[in-house]
Amino acid sequence: MQFYKKTSTGKYSLLTKLIIKAAILFLIVFIAIMMVDKIDFPAPNKKIEKIIPNENLKIVK
Repeated sequence: MQFYKKTSTGKYSLLTKLIIKAAILFLIVFIAIMMVDKIDFPAPNKKIEKIIPNENLKIVK
């Protein structure tokens, strides 16, 4: 009985593994965005308005 070293990395190459990982990552991000989009955030009830006086403004050239 002889022992031999398996030198092949498998049937998938390094590029294929990288593409699969990128696709899984893209799928997870896409699902997360879709889940956040489903949340119904309430709109503010009152109008927010602040008047800035002209003396506080500076002209930048």
